[in-house]
Amino acid sequence: MSTLSDLLAEHTGLSGGAVDHLQTVVAEWQLLSDLSFADFLLWVPETAGQDGTPLPPQDAGRRYICVAQARPTTGPTAHPEDVVASHTDVDEHPQLRRATAERRICREEDPRWYLGVPVRREAIPVTSGGEVVAVLSRETNLAVPRVPSALEIAYLGIAGDLCQMVADGTFPTTEPSPDVHTSPRVGDGLIRLDPAGAVVFASPNALSAYHRMGHASDLVGVRLAPLTRSLIGDPFDATEVAQRILLALDGQPSMRTEAESRRGAAVLFRALPLRPGGKAAGALVLCRDVTEVRRRDRALLSKDATIREIHHRVKNNLQTVAALLRLQSRRTNSPEAKEALAESVRRVAAIAMVHETLSTSVDERVDLDALVDKVIPIVGDVAVAESHVKVRKSGQFGVVAAETATPLVMVLTELTQNAVEHAYPPGNSGEVVVTATRSARWLDVVVADDGRGLPAGFSLERTNGLGLQIVRTLVESELRGTLSLRRRDAGGTEAVLRVPLSHRR
Repeated sequence: MSTLSDLLAEHTGLSGGAVDHLQTVVAEWQLLSDLSFADFLLWVPETAGQDGTPLPPQDAGRRYICVAQARPTTGPTAHPEDVVASHTDVDEHPQLRRATAERRICREEDPRWYLGVPVRREAIPVTSGGEVVAVLSRETNLAVPRVPSALEIAYLGIAGDLCQMVADGTFPTTEPSPDVHTSPRVGDGLIRLDPAGAVVFASPNALSAYHRMGHASDLVGVRLAPLTRSLIGDPFDATEVAQRILLALDGQPSMRTEAESRRGAAVLFRALPLRPGGKAAGALVLCRDVTEVRRRDRALLSKDATIREIHHRVKNNLQTVAALLRLQSRRTNSPEAKEALAESVRRVAAIAMVHETLSTSVDERVDLDALVDKVIPIVGDVAVAESHVKVRKSGQFGVVAAETATPLVMVLTELTQNAVEHAYPPGNSGEVVVTATRSARWLDVVVADDGRGLPAGFSLERTNGLGLQIVRTLVESELRGTLSLRRRDAGGTEAVLRVPLSHRR
């Protein structure tokens, strides 16, 4: 499906400023749809056909294309199907051209039937820079009768003011709020103020939010700015919220803000001016009680901090174990025992590196490339002194989950160490290359050397080496992957590892 920008570029010759304004309208119009209990369709006059050629003069201004669509969350939709990229003309929807020419909201006299549903349509000109650049079609499903409650009357009254401001070119503002998608919505809590700042309507959810903040009585008739200031604990936050409400009464929209009451309730606020026809008609204040959301956020932050601290302590304990093993190795005279202890130190150090990375991660995920870059020098350092073997990495491992990182680093360490120790006789030089290839489903790793190759009759399943036994166990039980060792055509050996990246059981 083409985006709004794609459709505008393909079918219209609108300026960059007009396109930006329509993007702002679409960013804000869920508010209009919810307040109106209606679908909104954004129509623009076509100036070019689908092949990009200009329309003939007789079709100019007659054909319109729908470039965006919004459905209400407060009522039934009039368009369950997708209308974007569909076309219409002035014979089918004459209000589109009337709204454009007369620069006013035009409404059909009688409802029309659409897919068996009666629909009432209104055309609202979208003005930008003094010019009508598009038309909003407000389409209400009349199949479900609505009781004219106080809430519905208030919603429709605010929707009417905002739609008139769209026609005036004063809503949305030229600079869209960057936090519009995280701002309170109509259903979260809505308050309408008169031009003096007194509450004339408060939805049940808005009233509940203020009750939780500490206001026990009704809101109607109360001046909202000083009341809100008295309920917020922090004096700076209290002044900021009250100031934003007052600025909205003066005609200036504000960004979303959050404050905590003296009772510990956290509430989001957003204030919008209501000035249809340029006349002050009060303000709209949206609010949302986010106390439980913030409590869960704090709990998650505390949990994450605890997990990172555990990883940090595990890393410290593993480093202590590695230090004790190195101390024991110095006091041992047996070369075999020294070698076994050195291998144990290397394995413990590799696991410690994973926990060190996790202690600074916020989502239990590990950047394997950074980790492998730390492990490779350790493997190179334990090569026999007589050999001159280089170890390098090729390709990108990417980011993996913590449950995959630990066994994978262990496997890579063992395979690389095995190649360094057994592929080259003392005094020989060579290169071990760890190559990673990643797709959406798999991580493929090849550890290749140019040494003397596998011994005759070698079998991975029957090998007695502890390192390869550890590798087989980790690959099969932890990584759910596959491993094979084979001779290279150019000489040497390569270990081929394939690990699935999808969620494992």
